[in-house]
Amino acid sequence: MTRLAHKIVLLFFSGIASAALAGTEPLSYEEQSVALGGGQRATARVPKGYRLEFLTALDGPRLLTFAPNGDLFVGSKSGNVYRIPPPYAKPEVLVSLGGYPHSVAFRKDEILIARTNGLYHAPYKLGQKQIAPNDVTLLAPLPAGSGHNSRTVGVGPDGRVYVGLGIQGNCSDQYLAEPYRFDDRRGGILVLKDDSRDGGGRATQGAVAEKGGKPQWAPYGSGLRNPVGFDWHPKTKELYASNNGPDHLGYEQPPEYFSRIPANSFHGMPWFQYDGKKLIRDDCVRSQPPRPVSDVIPPVATFPSRNAPMGVAFVPAGAMDKTLEFDAVVALRGSWGTKPGGGFLGDAATRRHPKVVVVRFKDGQAQRVDDLVTGFQLPDGDRWARPVGVAVGPDGALYFTSDSDTNGLFRLRKIQ
Repeated sequence: MTRLAHKIVLLFFSGIASAALAGTEPLSYEEQSVALGGGQRATARVPKGYRLEFLTALDGPRLLTFAPNGDLFVGSKSGNVYRIPPPYAKPEVLVSLGGYPHSVAFRKDEILIARTNGLYHAPYKLGQKQIAPNDVTLLAPLPAGSGHNSRTVGVGPDGRVYVGLGIQGNCSDQYLAEPYRFDDRRGGILVLKDDSRDGGGRATQGAVAEKGGKPQWAPYGSGLRNPVGFDWHPKTKELYASNNGPDHLGYEQPPEYFSRIPANSFHGMPWFQYDGKKLIRDDCVRSQPPRPVSDVIPPVATFPSRNAPMGVAFVPAGAMDKTLEFDAVVALRGSWGTKPGGGFLGDAATRRHPKVVVVRFKDGQAQRVDDLVTGFQLPDGDRWARPVGVAVGPDGALYFTSDSDTNGLFRLRKIQ
């Protein structure tokens, strides 16, 4: 071997070692045939050693939540809140409601249901099969209205209740705090000021209040266009969220976000956009930004534009496999159009592909984004599923919903 060749080999293996130290172990994949029911099958690309299964049909399913006893709950576009006991193949309708019950969460003897116009609750005992609609009452109102009308609820490691909601459009002049009126306090993550749990529900500056009432919500992370999914890192307990970018800057800009959400953080939208390298002023909204660009926290990872990131779930210790421990799984629902001429009336093949991805973490820091499950879109643009909600079950498997094409629940489980 010549000295030059020896040097190239050393540099090559040095690069591999550096990459291994800088990130996490890469995944390898294989194609699998998935039975979708009714004699239909589809082909997916999944990590080796895993099996993808379609478990059951659901009507417009959205976000997923596991209760402490292992039952799985699913919000929906159809108005149904589903309860699915193990082995997660026979759904039951827990309650049917209007107002888009997009997601649920649990506190002691209580179920929380996030609907477009408010956070609702009802008494609930684990294992209970049904709730009477009249037992579901308003806990705290939320800014309602059309456009990005899903609401996501979660209970944090601190026991507090968090809700994510988006602004109405690409450039809607809306913000979570004063001087914006109640119905325009949108675009980020709120935390509930609950008398029974925070020592008196003391008001804070900028809190979102019911009309004529005392403050019930405080801003937690603002300037997020549509943070559909969020979850807490199992070790650091830091909050992270997905965030949908706008459509008005073309088919490739801006990238979609995956962001760390510290308390009282500002993420810029709609006044500032992150173009993948730097923050830029977006002149689509002419009002004075509520906070300066120096306050904007850029994302820790990005996805290509128009991917429509949805649910987020961290992999806890002991779930899936060691390779994915403490990584964040994100559902990408896929775009309606990318290249000029794509979209609803153009070439469907140009649409961004739906997929399930994983944000790889090392020592509590995001490193990169890897595919997890792909193949939902065919070369001609036809799709057989669009992932939305994601959650890791007590069995260590990953569960996700699709609310389009195939409407139902899928499971990705380790088989070796």
